[in-house]
Amino acid sequence: MKNLFKSNMSIMLVFSAIVLTAPIWLTPLGANYPDLLQKFAIFGLFAVGYNILFGLTGYLSFGHAAFLGVGSYTAVWSLKLLSMNVFLGIILGTIMSGIFALAIGYLSLRRSGIYFSILTLAFAQMAYSLAYSVLTPITNGETGLQIAANDPRYLDSLVGISQQGQGIPSTNFFGVLLKSWDGYFGFYFAAVILILGFYLSLRVFRSPFGLKLRAIKSNQTRMTYTGFNTRPYLLSAFVISGMYAGLAGSLMVAIDPLAGAERMQWTASGEVVLMTILGGVGTLIGPMLGAVVIKYFENIFSALNNSELHQVFNFLPSFLEETMVFIVSPFVGSGWHLTLGALFMLVVIFLPGGMMEGVTKINSFLKRKFGKTDAEESDVSIQQEVQAKAQQGGE
Repeated sequence: MKNLFKSNMSIMLVFSAIVLTAPIWLTPLGANYPDLLQKFAIFGLFAVGYNILFGLTGYLSFGHAAFLGVGSYTAVWSLKLLSMNVFLGIILGTIMSGIFALAIGYLSLRRSGIYFSILTLAFAQMAYSLAYSVLTPITNGETGLQIAANDPRYLDSLVGISQQGQGIPSTNFFGVLLKSWDGYFGFYFAAVILILGFYLSLRVFRSPFGLKLRAIKSNQTRMTYTGFNTRPYLLSAFVISGMYAGLAGSLMVAIDPLAGAERMQWTASGEVVLMTILGGVGTLIGPMLGAVVIKYFENIFSALNNSELHQVFNFLPSFLEETMVFIVSPFVGSGWHLTLGALFMLVVIFLPGGMMEGVTKINSFLKRKFGKTDAEESDVSIQQEVQAKAQQGGE
């Protein structure tokens, strides 16, 4: 199995199968409805892209929500001015976020460490303030930007697609409505883009470019002393990561055509940092796993109330039922952040490498208990190789 997962194709097949069958295996957890599945895919993509910067280079950005917002606003304007086909909006939103990331990265990467983090936070808050007040004609301020029935949509008009008099149109992908299949088409559309984004991340991690980024994270000063110019590589990682954020923001609009300044707040940037740390910084699957956990708590735990808790614990005697409801109730509903905070604290204390470190430890324990160690497997493979060569020599 270890050799199997050294292959990119094997990893992609397993990952694709898990993502595309999510409506099935998430059913027992009550997380199989389209809106939540779409959030898993979109924020998983956001976290995977953020991990290219933070996980590979160690540069902690607190401003990635700005690129999420730029992608969202660009995609909405594409739906308003060009076409309700989300393909153009996604492409333009990703490109615009990349340009914005290039400008911010060029200035922010003049510093490193906490100074870099503060600079990215400052730029993100500037973008939020501009979207909220100064650029109101473009962003519609606190109300948010959304599509309308009388938007021109020049490209749709050019090809003879008319939506006038039919109410607010729905987004589509070359004619297929994203709300079709009871909303599951929107999930599968986002899931396919997530799979493509994950594949690109996998190639980056296993490329010479990714190796250079790891070397920068390990000891940037030593690389600089050897004459290696690290800044182009850092800027490239920053732009790629920003384009992932723009792609995620565009996907949000494709499924729900609305863009607001709240997507550019510092809390949105902090959320993707939590996702990456919770899942495992620098791992391939970890950031997405962290995104799924956080969004699950946000949507499932926050919806629980006392009456539902009574249904959960109704198999207990009445006094125990009341006691359990009393103990659990502060951790659900409006207090779901308390559950997330406790989980995050436990992971940071006992699993500094994130949830993926826990998976690794479980795997190592199972190998020690039921299987052979890596050294034993290596000895067996060497012995088999020697025996095969001996048989060939005898023949």
